[in-house]
Amino acid sequence: MNKRRIAGVALFLIAVGGLLGLGYQTRNRSSAGGSITTVGSTALQPLVEAAGEQFSGDHLGVFINVQGGGSGTGLSQIQEGAVAIGNSDVFAEEQSGIHSHNLVDHRVAVVGIVPIINKEVGLKTLTTAQLQKVFDGTYTNWRELGGKNVPITIVNRAQGSGTRATFEKWALRGHRVKTAQEQDSSGMVRSIVSTTPGAISYVAFSYANKTVQRVAINGVAPTNQNVTSNKWQVWSYEHMYTNGRPTGVAKSFLNYIESPKIQSTLVRQLGYISISQMHVERDVKGRVTVVL
Repeated sequence: MNKRRIAGVALFLIAVGGLLGLGYQTRNRSSAGGSITTVGSTALQPLVEAAGEQFSGDHLGVFINVQGGGSGTGLSQIQEGAVAIGNSDVFAEEQSGIHSHNLVDHRVAVVGIVPIINKEVGLKTLTTAQLQKVFDGTYTNWRELGGKNVPITIVNRAQGSGTRATFEKWALRGHRVKTAQEQDSSGMVRSIVSTTPGAISYVAFSYANKTVQRVAINGVAPTNQNVTSNKWQVWSYEHMYTNGRPTGVAKSFLNYIESPKIQSTLVRQLGYISISQMHVERDVKGRVTVVL
């Protein structure tokens, strides 16, 4: 065999080896892939979606399917084992019909909840008593509170919403609310309030953009700083529940969201508060302790 032919054979073997190596790498990458579905809180949804996109970009072949539906849906779905992660704005122990002893709580952030009104109403602050009388139907026109002469339109989140539960517990102090239209999505609530004269509702800080008016309560401004000290008391942990200890993609994704990288970037950029920023802790019974 002459030198030219030997060289040709060598090049052919190298090429075949390269293709085999590429195939091996491709199989390895695929074997590390997979997908999970996470369902629940729409207040937490923007963070999970953004983190999921980044995580998928960093992990070839992995897909994070993120769906809303509210905290009640997230907790019931994870309890039934229908999804890998159930997202909630409330403790599982607070949700009727949920057997929390089987669920593992991963607190990935804190979110403030704020009342929002249509910008044409002309008000920027209300007292707790005024909010209670707005939502129970005692007040029917904003002029009764010093605002414009326009009827009050209440927009509630649906039953089972963690945002609603948090707002009723901490802003309305458990006061009963009037039956009114209900929406499953925080984004839809904001849209309705922004375009409906006299409308009022409540959303996570991350949804309260310039299209609506944030409302202070008892003169306290709805800011992240006030949440960290519990001066603004209408807030909740953002929980990501698993049914038992997480494994595989779910475990990796939760570790990713809890990592300093995401906690110091996406969490804060999207209007949430990192757990490490909190100066207080609050348990399922509402007891607050100072973090030393």
